[in-house]
Amino acid sequence: MLYSPKPMHIPDGFLSFTVSIVCWVITVITLSIAISRSNKSLGERQVPLMGVMAAFIFATQMINFPVAGGTSGHLLGGALAAITLGPWAGMLVMTAVIAVQGLLFQDGGLLVMGANILNMGLVTVAIGYGLYRGVSMGSRTLKLTVAGIAAWLSVMAGALLVSLQLWLSGTSQLQIVIPAMLTVHALIGLGEALITVAALTFIFQTRPDLIGKNSPSSKGSRGWVVAGILISLAVVLLSPLASVNPDGLNRVAADLGFINTAHTRTGPLAGYVVPFLQSVSLSKIASGAIGLTVVGVIILLLGQGMKAKS
Repeated sequence: MLYSPKPMHIPDGFLSFTVSIVCWVITVITLSIAISRSNKSLGERQVPLMGVMAAFIFATQMINFPVAGGTSGHLLGGALAAITLGPWAGMLVMTAVIAVQGLLFQDGGLLVMGANILNMGLVTVAIGYGLYRGVSMGSRTLKLTVAGIAAWLSVMAGALLVSLQLWLSGTSQLQIVIPAMLTVHALIGLGEALITVAALTFIFQTRPDLIGKNSPSSKGSRGWVVAGILISLAVVLLSPLASVNPDGLNRVAADLGFINTAHTRTGPLAGYVVPFLQSVSLSKIASGAIGLTVVGVIILLLGQGMKAKS
């Protein structure tokens, strides 16, 4: 029997209807602003970078790494998206990733998708960009240091928001859920920081023009797009090695006794499983390849449709 991992994002049932709707309202308003700003500033050569970054973040989110206490974590990628793409394009990329995860793979609920996008895609990007912008003219060492700090803080901010949403929903007591969520995500945030710094170090060494400019250089543009796609596919090939331990939210939900309030959904690719493939590894690799392709195509179509006209 194929292993079907538990959803990594908030499932329906954890949050109340009211809290879910409020999160949707905030998310829709923020994304409307992001689309408007991107439509005015998006350059033609930024669109492929958005597609590559979306595919890479989707792929790396499939790699759960183990942390203490039989728990795992995975990259969120908000800070990385913000630093490479800017705040508005970064938010659109993160939204596409989270939406595809929920709609195609049933990773996270539909009613609470607004909360998942807000927590993991909007707040993380805002924090990453806000901190990094202050040192954008500094040395490479300073930039990488601040990027790591921003990545860690983005995870902590997301965990704090989830804690508040669980409390406002009556799912858990505030004085219990906040320490539980922040403790485990402080460790997960270290992994986020290391991956973010490693990715940025690679970009600084190979294509520094992709960071800190309004539009990447046209020099070797096809080459870095191909390289980015190949790297994303290589990450997907590693997905069968990911930790099967529950992620931070699922661990806290189990420890605090509200894990059974989750409403599970089924679908053809639920749990990142391709039904007709009997191999666990091949199934996960195939689902990952499908996911990053869908995410990349969505972003490319969106970018092409709204890029600034010269």
